[in-house]
This record gives sequence, structure tokens and C-alpha cells, in this order.
Amino acid sequence: MLVGAAPGVGKTYRMLDEGHRRAARGKDVVVGAADCRGRPHTKALLDGLELLDRKDDAAVGRPADGHGGFDLDAALRRRPGLLLVDDLAHTNPPGHRNARRWQDVEELLSAGVDVLTTIDVQHLESLSDVVETITEVPPGDGVPDGFVRGADQIVLVDVDPEDLRRRMAHGNIHPPEMVNAALASWFRPGNLTALRELALLWVADQVDDALRKYRTDHGIGGIWEARERVVVGLTGGPEGDTLIRRAARIAARSARGELSAVHVARGDGLTAGASSTALARQRCLVESLGGSYHTVVGEDVPTALLDFARAGNATQLILGTSRRCRLERFLTGRGIGETTVSLSGGIDVHMVTHERAGRGRLLPSRRRTLPLSRRIAGPLAGVVLPVLLTLLLDRVRGSVDLTSEALLFLLVVVGVACIGGVGSALVAAVTASLLLNYWFVPPTGAFSFEDPDSVLALGVFVVVAGAVAAVVDRSLRLSRRAASATAEAETLSALAGSVVRGEHTVPDLLARTRETFAAHAAELTDHPVDDPTASQVTMGDGSHLVLRGRTLPATDRRVLNAFAAHLMAAVERARLAEAAAEAETAKSADRMRTALLAAVSHDLRTPLAAGWAAVASLRSPDVDFTPEEQEELLATADESMARLSRLVDNLLDMSRLQAGALTLDLRPTAWEEVVPAALDGLPDDAGRRVALRGLEEAPLVLADPPLLERVVANLVANAVRHSPPQHPVLLGASTLAGRVELRVVDRGPGLPPADRERVFEPFQRLGDTDNTTGVGLGLALARGLTEAMGGTLTPEDTPGGGLTMVVTLPCAYSRTQGVPVPTEP
Repeated sequence: MLVGAAPGVGKTYRMLDEGHRRAARGKDVVVGAADCRGRPHTKALLDGLELLDRKDDAAVGRPADGHGGFDLDAALRRRPGLLLVDDLAHTNPPGHRNARRWQDVEELLSAGVDVLTTIDVQHLESLSDVVETITEVPPGDGVPDGFVRGADQIVLVDVDPEDLRRRMAHGNIHPPEMVNAALASWFRPGNLTALRELALLWVADQVDDALRKYRTDHGIGGIWEARERVVVGLTGGPEGDTLIRRAARIAARSARGELSAVHVARGDGLTAGASSTALARQRCLVESLGGSYHTVVGEDVPTALLDFARAGNATQLILGTSRRCRLERFLTGRGIGETTVSLSGGIDVHMVTHERAGRGRLLPSRRRTLPLSRRIAGPLAGVVLPVLLTLLLDRVRGSVDLTSEALLFLLVVVGVACIGGVGSALVAAVTASLLLNYWFVPPTGAFSFEDPDSVLALGVFVVVAGAVAAVVDRSLRLSRRAASATAEAETLSALAGSVVRGEHTVPDLLARTRETFAAHAAELTDHPVDDPTASQVTMGDGSHLVLRGRTLPATDRRVLNAFAAHLMAAVERARLAEAAAEAETAKSADRMRTALLAAVSHDLRTPLAAGWAAVASLRSPDVDFTPEEQEELLATADESMARLSRLVDNLLDMSRLQAGALTLDLRPTAWEEVVPAALDGLPDDAGRRVALRGLEEAPLVLADPPLLERVVANLVANAVRHSPPQHPVLLGASTLAGRVELRVVDRGPGLPPADRERVFEPFQRLGDTDNTTGVGLGLALARGLTEAMGGTLTPEDTPGGGLTMVVTLPCAYSRTQGVPVPTEP
């Protein structure tokens, strides 16, 4: 069975090719039906294969190029060893014994005839609705998956969507008049990619079935299930680790299962109960289990969770059961989990219990947000302030009515809430209600609970006071949290800005950390320090960020964790940069070694072979050379040895430059001292093609004479090699701002700007066609020696065509005054 994602992937071609392969091995192969659709390469494969006599299939518009109407009775009479039947989902025209071709194949299999057939994934019964959703085109009648799965072997014929579209555009699938419509509808890139994924997953599931059968037959334990995408929702609470591990186990139960974790943050950044430290730890846990971590922003948590799950084609959503106690659930209604279940639709939602389930408190804990002094002052104020107000109102009794008195007590309750939170406010509300009942509700001077209206009023007062206090307390907490978040955001923004400005080295970040937290020192250590006054954070690589001189509160530690993450990234970047530098050094050395071996094997061998041949000829007793011939052979040997000497000197000098072992003897040097010697050492009388200008008037330069001679010789040799014979090379000197410029001007082909730096790379002959002229070190060595002497070597265009090499060196003495010439720093 050959399965493809779409028409045109090559199923028919592959079927016929397999038929030829089987026939070559002696198999009795017959083509029962082959839909070549006018494709010449596919139709050519019919040659050499026996075609079954077939009925006319004009009723369904099939071409008579190997397809035609499939004759089931003829196939049963012929009973070949292998019958090739294309398009398993084909609908037979009226008059056939079976309505569908797959039913014909089923009858052939029952008769013992082996069949090789093809099908597109769109025609699988289980995927027809999915294909229609993707392509918006009904795929027609499908083939039962059970029948397809019954094949002895299923092979996927796969092709990249863009390649398939190119086949369509070239007219290799549909006729030209149908190409544009097909590319704009069924053969859209998104459609083809989705169909390809369906085909891959469906075939992969069949492979899993075969593997599961193998394990069962061989007594191997373990189960392979269908592919799953599991999403786990995290709140930053302590139950997160449990949920992640449970979700990972669910994803691991199915082949190719995917695990994703998501945390929904509110748009205002004030998500209650979320611990950034816990979320960071849970992110590391998710990634260590092979999953991915995501943060989305949304005001409605259930909706945001389900939107994320649907966008990722998730099949299961894992949530923790509520941490709220029964009373809290009764008062606040349905929680996130219940709402998510009601809105989940086709996504399975798992509510996982944990040790914190149902253990939440109705009243929020103030222990983490209020200092000890306010936790003590709050309840005291809840008792003392109502008493003080009672004494004050008693003095002005009669001038204020009961409603105003109740509002004043409500104001006191709100003030107590600002001091000590909701718990203290409830104490104040109860105290105020009792004082109101005793001092101001008739009959005064006694507690009166006989009047239902008075009892109801006092009860409403307590409830209203408690509600108002709760709202005030929440507003204060959110305000403090917003201020803290703003401060943290500003700190992290400053940290990010320092990284953007280039302060990304470890010392820079350590200094920034010390300044931000006002610590005495900030350092990285391999082990934790035993210092009670130090604050420490363990980073992912096992090292520790230590702040000395200050113990940080828990709120600051969240920001410190962010600094630690940046530091760990900086340390890792430094390690990678160091490793890259070492690798580049090794790579450069390897390139140098390879080039050196090439030079030794070819360029050095050429003059050596020429000199050796000349000497061997002179020593040969079998030949009598005339004096002129002997002189010529000796000149050849001498020239070859001189060339060999220059090559060896260049190699040695380049190696010294790269190793930093070049010894310099800088002293005032005249150009007449080095230029003639450099020209005399050039081969083939190249020095005679050089014209000198202005060297006598040029000041002395601070240089190493032998090295400067090498620079001049290499530059002139290069210029002579590229300049036409009728144009001499110009060598001139001039003074500019305390420096001397030596210009070597040629009239050769010049050099494109893009190659002006490449020309100074060792072991290359940019533009040279003659590989016998050197090893490609001349210009590289010239620049290296010049820079070692404190100068520069730059290429310029020659006006009228050619290239000018400019050597710039500092002046040493003026010829006319004999005093040092000042040089620029």
C-alpha cells in the first residue's frame, strides 16, 4: 500500500517502478489499473509490463493511458503473482460488480491475489472530516481505515509541499488550464503542509501498531499510544511541580507526545499568588522533561488557558484542584478549574489533586506584607480607637445623631484596616458595634438585643464595615504590589539597558548588581559562603552569586534572581567566546599548516627541482657542455637557489610574525640604503623595470633596514608581475604630517575594492595565474613587517588604471636640519 499526502506526489510512478523491480526478480507482475494522467515519465514505465485487458471507463472520464476500467473478472482469471491497481478510492461506474475499487481489491485478496495499490490520505475514512476542515473541499467517499490498515506493508510517498507546487506549476500533475485554480485552492502551501502532517502521523501510527504487535509476539512489555499534546497550567504555587510531572507522564505514554506548560499573567502584572522564583524553578523542570514553557497575558484565566491550548492543538489540559477551602469556594463561587472544564469543549481537562488542595484560607495572610510592628498595632488600634471615639462622642452627645455616629465608627474601621489589614478591621468592627449598642442605641448604658431592628442594624454595620475594610485592604495591597512591580521593572529595565549599551561582561554586571542592591561587594563563587550577612543565589551552572554586607528581603531576591540569570548568561557567553577564540586560533593554525604543506609540496619543490636538474646535468659524465652551456646551467642553479632562499625567508618571517617572535632593530634609515638592495635581489632583472622618483629628498624613516628591504622587494616584485612590460613600475616617496609615504605604482589590471583586504591573506594568489612565482606570502608578509615597524600598508587605485601600494612609516630625521622630526602620537 502506497500512501500519499496529495495527488502528484508520485504514488503511481512509485507503484510502476516497484512493479519493474519485482518483475526483474522473476515475479509475475500485471498492471490492472494505472492512472498516468498524460505524464510522460510515468507512462513510460508501462513499457515492459503486462497490461490487463480492461473495460472502457469513459463514464468517469478516465484517460486510456494505462488506467481505463478495471476488469475484476479478467484479473481473477489471470491471477498474477502481483497485480498493480492504482487509486484505491476510485468509484466504479454503473455496471461494475462492486461500487468501489477497494471492494474489488478486497475480493482479489480473498482470492489469493497479491495487490499493490495507492491511496491519498484525504480518502481515509477517519480523516475525511479533518481534510474537509483544512481544504474546505469535501473529499468524497472514503476508504475504511480498517481495510487500509490490513495491508501487509504501508509505505509513505512523501514530497515537500513547495516541490509539489512546482510540479503542479510545470504541468506535471494537472493540465495547464487547471494549474492556476489548483494552486489557489487545494494546492495552497498551508493545505499541503497540513495534509503532509496528517499522512506522516497516520503512517507513523501504523508503524507503532506494527511495533506493538512485535512486542506482544515477543513478550516485550510497554504500550505505544496515540500522539498527544498535553498542556499544564501553572499558577506559581507549590503544586506546580506535581502537575508538571503528572503531565509529563501523560505525554510520555503516547508516542511523540508533546508537553507544554503555560502561566497566565494578568495584564496589570499583579497576578496574585504567583511566585516568580517558583515559576523559574518550574520552567527549568518543564524544560528538563523535554517540554516547553510559555507565558500568556489575559484578564480571564480560563479563557486564556483554553485559547492557548486550542492554538497549540492540545488534546489534554492539566490543572490543579483549587487551594481554596470549602467556605471560600462557597462565598466566591466557581473557580478557574470548574470554569475551564465547562468551556473546554473537545479538550480533555484533568483536575489533579495535590497536598495543598482545599487548604487555602479565607483571609489573606498579612505575615509576608506587614511588618511586626503593624501586625501588633493593628489589633490594638481596633480596640483603642473605637473606645477613644466613644469618649469623644459622649462629650458631644445630643449634637450628633445615631447615623452620623455609625459613620464615624465606620471611618475608624477603615483607618484600622489601613494599619493592620482585614483581621484588625474585623476586631474594630466588632468593638465599634458593641460600643454603639451600649452607648448610643436606646436604651443607652446597657446592651440591648431585644429590638430586632437594632440587632439587624448592628449586624449590617459589622458586615458593611468588614466589606469596606476588605476593599480598602485589597486596594492598599495592590497599590504596594504595583509600586514594587514598578520598582522591579525599572531595575530590570536599567539592567537590560546596560546589556544593550555593551555592559555585558561579568565584571560590568557584578558592578551593576552591587550598585543596585547597595552591597559592599558582589562576586561569583564555586561554593556557598559561610557568612550570615551575605545574600546568596545558586545559579543554573552550580556557581553562586554572593552579595556581601547586606541581607536582602524576599521581595528583593526576585530581582536578584534576574541579575543572576543575566550573570549566568554572561558567564556562558564568555565561555563560548573563549572557546570560539580557541577554535578560531586552532582553525587558523590548521589553515596555515595546510597552506604550508601545500607550499612545501609544490612551490618550494619547483625551484629546488630546477636547481637540482641543473647541478645534476653539470655532474653528468655522459654529456660534454660548452662553456656557454655550463654558464647557463650555473645561472639556472643560482637563480633557483636564490628563489628558494627567498621563499624560505618569507615562510620563516611569516611564522615569526604570527608567533610574535620577530626581533626589530629600529633606527633612522635612508631609502637609498634599502631600495637598491631590494631591486638587486629581484629575479629576472625585474629591478630594471622600476623608475625611482623623490627618494633622495625624502626624510629618513624609523625602520629596520633588512625588514624594510624585504617589504620593498615584495611590493616591487608584485607590481612588476602585474604591470605590462611597456609600463615601468614607479617607486616614489613623499612626506605628510611627520610621516613618509612610499608609493609603489603599477599599471596592471588593478584590484576591485571587495578584494583589497583579501589580497593580504597568506597563501593566496588573488588574480595570479602563474603558480610558480611564489607561495602567496609576499603582500601578507609586507603588511605584517610594515605594521611591526609601526607603519601601515594600504592599496589605492592608480589614476588611469592599476594599483598603488602605499607604505607609511614615521620620520626619523630631516636631511636638511639633522634634527628629529616630530611624529603624531
